Amino acid sequence: MPTTTPPSLNIIDLILHAGIVVQLVMILLLLASILSWYLIAKLSMNFKQAKRQDIQFDKIFWSGAEFPTLLKNAQTKHNRMGTENIFHDGYTEFLKLEKCQASLAQSIEGTERILRVSLSREQAGLEGGLSTLASIGSVAPYVGLFGTVWGIMTAFIGLSSAEQVTLATVAPGIAEALIATAIGLFAAIPAVLAFNHFTAKSEALYEERALFAEEMTARLQRQALAPDLEN
Repeated sequence: MPTTTPPSLNIIDLILHAGIVVQLVMILLLLASILSWYLIAKLSMNFKQAKRQDIQFDKIFWSGAEFPTLLKNAQTKHNRMGTENIFHDGYTEFLKLEKCQASLAQSIEGTERILRVSLSREQAGLEGGLSTLASIGSVAPYVGLFGTVWGIMTAFIGLSSAEQVTLATVAPGIAEALIATAIGLFAAIPAVLAFNHFTAKSEALYEERALFAEEMTARLQRQALAPDLEN
């Protein structure tokens, strides 16, 4: 007696035949996934560019270049960022305080305050999109689960009027609903991994820039005290 092969479930057909609510959930999750991958690509490029520019400026800074020369070069760049922009803001504030005849302690204190503000501003611009990734990673599974619960509920309501319920009649409805959870995980997992990855990179970059700001303050203090030491 020949055996009949059960028909395979086609994912595209399941999506097309799903209920309107489940389809809307799937569309929302697909849009969230697209947004997540866009933010991942954007953050990756931003971090690479920031790291590259920091390395370039640090080489010049540690080569012993004079601060006025570094400031002049920084002022000619409209797209400066990272340690170069932090240096520009800090040294500009130091010169302003010196011009106002502030004491060395006041000048250093004011410069440190501006350096902290500039450092925080640079990090905030660099981390743009991380909060969105965190939201997608935490919410997407629950949105997918909502679609699954709704789909299963609708499937069982439709089966309540059926004369005979078999696995063949139940499976398509449950499979349609479970696709929503799968898409939710598909959107959430990369977002969570990317969030953890870029958060770690951001913290490491922040520490490097914070050390740069401390060294810059120490060099300013040494340069200000140099004439007094010579006398």
